[in-house]
Amino acid sequence: MIKILVLHTGGTISMHEDEDGDVETGVVNPLTEAQVEIADVVLQVESIFNLPSEHIGPKHMLQLQQRILAAGNQFDGVVITHGTDTLEETAFFLDSTLKVDFPIVMTGAMRSSNELGSDGLYNYQSALRVATSEASRKRGVMVVMNDEIHAARFVTKTHTTNVATFASPISGAMGLLTKRQVIYFYDLPRRHVLPIQQVNQNIPVLKAYAGMDGQLFQLLADANVNGLIIEALGAGNLSREAAMGVSVVLEKGIPVVIVSRSFNGVAEPVYDYLGGGVQLERAGVIFASSINGPKARLKLLIGLDNQLSPDDLRHYLRSV
Repeated sequence: MIKILVLHTGGTISMHEDEDGDVETGVVNPLTEAQVEIADVVLQVESIFNLPSEHIGPKHMLQLQQRILAAGNQFDGVVITHGTDTLEETAFFLDSTLKVDFPIVMTGAMRSSNELGSDGLYNYQSALRVATSEASRKRGVMVVMNDEIHAARFVTKTHTTNVATFASPISGAMGLLTKRQVIYFYDLPRRHVLPIQQVNQNIPVLKAYAGMDGQLFQLLADANVNGLIIEALGAGNLSREAAMGVSVVLEKGIPVVIVSRSFNGVAEPVYDYLGGGVQLERAGVIFASSINGPKARLKLLIGLDNQLSPDDLRHYLRSV
């Protein structure tokens, strides 16, 4: 008999549409009463919290991580239902801090429980199918939506309302579900997993834009933030004024991490001019090549909590 721990956290998958068409949170998550039966599978269902995902932050992610750690080897897999707006961040946090062999599968919905064409129950059942598959072991945290399986490292939400919102632009979907099978296309590179004890660091994310000046950087340096993530232009470039602002932050000993604001591709130092990636890296900026800003924020938070040396922190953030 396969044992699966189900952790409900809220989100659209647990909400309902009222008579005016507004989607709202109910007192009770309807998934707790959902009758999903898979042969030879026993579910232990817990409602760990019932929140829209915009209300979920690193402290909630840590709570989920600690619950999974406490479960130890009592279960063969874990399924987490979650709102889609920050689902990729929770998935990435868990993937970066949990070194377990059993599958951890996250899912959600783009349409609430009583809307026409609601996708929640189907995605929930799909997540359970993936979590009970032997082929899903040793693959880290996965996101299952709309018959696709995505790795937490690469998945992102790409559309505000479409049920096919989740995609992995750099790598493509890791697998898919058919009526009878769970199919995987590739294995992932080795994960760099670190433990975490607290999530108190203040790490803002800035998005670069044409004509960006240095004022925000001066404000952040004066505020003594713990780190800074910049979603830079193209492969990792900034305006001259923004680059000079970055220098002010670096002079305070604050780690600055560059990713790209582009939807697809890898950030890397290519251009050697003031504000170009080559000069930014030479000044001390770290390139986190293949993840987006919110995920880089979590990765820096984890690295800082582990008190990594500057060289180790750079290596950790550079790793895929």
